Parts: sequence; C-alpha cells; structure tokens
Amino acid sequence: MPPRGNRKKKGGRSSAEQSDTDLIDDTASNVSSNSDLRSLPGDEGFPPPDAVDDSEAQEDFEEKLRDQIDGTTQKSANGRKPCLAGLRQAFSLKVLPDFIEDRKVTITDCVERCLKKGKGEEQALAASVGSLLCVQLGSSEGCEEIYNSLKPTLITIMNDKSAAAGARAACAQALGLVCFIAAGDMEEVITIMSSLEKIFCAAYLKGDGTSPSHSAVLQALHCAALSAWTLLLSIAPPSKVQEFVKTHLPKLPQLLQSDDVNMRIAAGEAIALLYELARDEDEDFLGHDIDSLCSRLKQLATESVKYIAKNDKRKQRSSFRDILRGVEEAEAPNETVRFSVEAIYLDSWVKKRQYEAFKDSLGAGVNQHLQENELLRDIFSLGAPIDVAAYNKQNKISRFERHLYNSAAFKARTKVRSKQRDKRTVTA
Repeated sequence: MPPRGNRKKKGGRSSAEQSDTDLIDDTASNVSSNSDLRSLPGDEGFPPPDAVDDSEAQEDFEEKLRDQIDGTTQKSANGRKPCLAGLRQAFSLKVLPDFIEDRKVTITDCVERCLKKGKGEEQALAASVGSLLCVQLGSSEGCEEIYNSLKPTLITIMNDKSAAAGARAACAQALGLVCFIAAGDMEEVITIMSSLEKIFCAAYLKGDGTSPSHSAVLQALHCAALSAWTLLLSIAPPSKVQEFVKTHLPKLPQLLQSDDVNMRIAAGEAIALLYELARDEDEDFLGHDIDSLCSRLKQLATESVKYIAKNDKRKQRSSFRDILRGVEEAEAPNETVRFSVEAIYLDSWVKKRQYEAFKDSLGAGVNQHLQENELLRDIFSLGAPIDVAAYNKQNKISRFERHLYNSAAFKARTKVRSKQRDKRTVTA
C-alpha cells in the first residue's frame, strides 16, 4: 500500500521533484542514501519498546508492521524504501519472533523482490532487513531456509561491479551475518569466506608494493567484506584456522597500509583474531615476521600525523593499543558491556568480533536483543532471559538501608574533599 502522510517541503516543489530523502512516511523517517551502514534511521513512527506492553498498543504496533510489509510490494521505489526503513527500525528495536515466524515466508519474498528490483539504497535497506530477519528467528530451520533463499541474490549484488558500492557493502555485511547464524555446515561457511575474500583482496598492495587507489565507497565495501570474513573466521574449526594462518597472516598486514582508518582497524582485528586462534593450538606461536608486524602496530598505536582527523586518530590509537597487546603479549581484550541488570564480558577477540557484528546490525537495539533475544543470549552464554521487574523487586534495598548508604558516602566524600583543600580531617 502507498505510504501515508507524504508532504512537500517548503518552497512548493512538486512530488516529482522531491528526492528520496524528502519522502516521509507516518511510520518511517527520512533515509539518507549516504547514511552509514551501522546507523539506524530516526523515529520511524513506532512506539518505543517500553510503550507496547498493553494489548491495545501491541495490536497497533503490529498493524503498522503489517502495513509496512504490504508497503514493500508497491511499484514505486520511493514508496518501498520508507517501508523497508520502518521494518529495519522495528526489527532492530524489538524482539518479535512470534510475529515474524507467522510471516517469515512473506517477508523473505518481499526482501528478495526488493533486492532484485531495487537499486542502491533500496538494496542496502533490503539486505539489512534480511539479516535482521535471521537475527529475530535465530538458528532455526526457518532461518536456514531464509539464508538459502537470499544467499544467491546477496552474492550476485556483492559481486556486481555495476551496482552501487553502498548496496554491495550492505550485502557483504548481511551475507556474513546470516551465514554466521544459519549456515548448515562448515563447508558452507568456508565457501562464503572465499566469496568475501574475493572482494577485499582488491585492497592488497599492488605488485610494486604501493597501495591501490580506491574511492571512499569502495574502501567501505572492502572493509565490510573483511569484517564479515573475520566474523566467520571466529567460528572456523582448528584445521581451517591453520590453513588461514598460513595463507592469510602473511598478506593481511598489507591492509595496515590502507589510507582508510576503518580498513586499518578491521585488518588489525583480523590479525589479532588469527593470532588468538593459532595460540589456542600452540601457545608459543609467533607467526610470520612478528617483529616487523609489531613495529607497524606500534606506529599505528601512536600515530600523530596531522592529515588524520582527530576522531579517527583517537579511534585508531585506542584500537591498535589493544591489537598490539593481543599480538605481542597474547593479551586478550577486556571490555564489559552492561545492559539493564546484566553484563557480558568481551574477554577474547572472538567475542569482541561477534558482539561488534550484532551491534553493527542492531544499532541502538542491541541491548534490547541482549535482554530478550534467545539467539544472542545463547551466543554470549547469558542463559534464559531475566524478569527485570522481579529481579529489581527482589534486590531492592529498603529506604533505611539507602539512607545509611547515602550518609556513609556523604561522610567519605566530605573527608576526601577536606583533604584536597588541605583542611584538618575530622575523626569520629
């Protein structure tokens, strides 16, 4: 069905003159064709997760979702794109396995049709919706059917040099994630890794040792393919890991010469993951020319050249400090991700890469999925979902206990501040 509530911008332009990003659906916001793959559109008209608890609001929410699904069958690409954006927003912010299970065939057909008929931005949106569909359903038989249906189209677009680079990058990212979730056997995973490598190998140094010159959008494509390849590497069996160590560890350091900061970081994390997996089998593993590699990693961890943007420089230094410790000292990352009353500990490069992959796909909804999505809770060993309300009630402290705690904290804070001001501390 056509999107409702379209309106013109000020200035009286006709609907024919409006750009894709001018179209506003009542349940989907503007979608920029240049938006980052990791970003989500703004308010798509859906109630926030905590506003759909009662049955009436839930029915309204699902009715809007049904409208969006129907809207993806429109003839107009300008009408289909806001509907795809709305589905992506809903699937990322809420866990809806029952609703999607009843409509998985219909949604899969809609996604596949948009991938084949659409161009550029529409293909990127459809690829994102397809991957989120698998995230919602988890590692079920239905999810494997979705993967088998979408895989040929995703691979075709990813390899199509005439397609928009942004769409190719989205397909590479989606292909890696759905294969990670739903691939039936390890040979399938290795096949997809080979397809992804054919994309990012274009970023390797040329025969004369110089870096190839690529546009920013092509560099984003190579980075997406490498990140997807690294995600699948995290589940490769030891026998395959040994092969990758021999064939890829000598080549991946070439990508550290890239002039794109995201590619350098993705290459560094792939190297760190290879070292971690290799040392699981051989604690004394050193790899190929580790001295030269560590020298380059140290340079990237301390780089201060002026032509790199300040934010990129900060991100690069932080990432390569961890990567250097991983390669040189076999030290695993040590990050804690807190959500609601729980937390996950990213204490290996395997966990870090897997978490980052879901974070890239789910965006702001990753915490909601960590709380409720059985697939993510199984991957990160979180157990059954926790009833947060019951947990808070059980662990709630009394008013008197809270008063004692606040009093003690106030006294401690006062003493510290008194010392800082060189005043005599009062002893009890």
